[in-house]
Amino acid sequence: MRPRQIEVVQAPGWANHPWLMHGFSTRSGGVTKVYRAAREGQEPGKFRGAGELNLGFTQSDERALVEQNRRRFLAAVTGTSGTEAALPLVALQQIHSQITYRIGKQDDLAAVRRGDGLMTKRPGILLGIQTADCIPVMVADTKRHAVAIFHAGWRGTLKRIVEGGIGRMRMEFGSKPKDLIAAIGPGIGQCCYAVGEEVLTEFRSQFAYSDELFYEVYDSDPVREKYPLLFLTARAPGHSPIGPSLHLDLFEANRRQLLDAGLREDSISVLGDCTSCHTNRYFSHRAERGFTGRMMAVIGIRE
Repeated sequence: MRPRQIEVVQAPGWANHPWLMHGFSTRSGGVTKVYRAAREGQEPGKFRGAGELNLGFTQSDERALVEQNRRRFLAAVTGTSGTEAALPLVALQQIHSQITYRIGKQDDLAAVRRGDGLMTKRPGILLGIQTADCIPVMVADTKRHAVAIFHAGWRGTLKRIVEGGIGRMRMEFGSKPKDLIAAIGPGIGQCCYAVGEEVLTEFRSQFAYSDELFYEVYDSDPVREKYPLLFLTARAPGHSPIGPSLHLDLFEANRRQLLDAGLREDSISVLGDCTSCHTNRYFSHRAERGFTGRMMAVIGIRE
């Protein structure tokens, strides 16, 4: 079976900047079969269904297949045929940090870098980060033609990687917040992202608005659903109340950091797709219990 067409998710309005290349991947359009086969209870070697676009060098997938997937995705982002030489991709060993690297004209693109943010004014390359629930955040300076990308899980968000990264753009490139646009890509939504009380405690130590980022969600109770009137005045016999779980909104947390960095509300696009809700379209580490692939978000400047 031939691979399906690559799906590239893009921020609304960004196509109006012809110098800018960007895209968020999905599961669709690749040659990896190990994850879809597992979901359908089949062995990868015997699976005859469509492949998927895993873009991470995971232990479960073959490196050659991932490299083929990456070539297909980068060609879709850049608008090339896929047979042409791909633009160099600069990626990271992601460590849930606040570390951001500037990629200059003389920097070794293949160097090993441990961190979670990249920025550049160098045309002809792509900056990429991998996700499978964490939030990808892209920023572009529409006046100075500089770009940045950040990997923001709860730890990176707590460490203000996005806010600090924009501060670096101001220092390194002379960027002004009024010239910046930002896109928050697909990631796990507050609907699915249950966390412990210790995460709330950490956020309260860093953000005055922290309580606005957390929500109490009650698990489903079949007795309550079947006999709702009974619960208006009394508990069901033998049942104790079901306590809420605490959920974190990483989309809003990173949107607030962009606002704190000086960006206008109308310059921020939140795509809002929950990777955990939509595992038919996205990889989700949490929903698939760790056995899953990786999406990629990339951004670059055309030559």
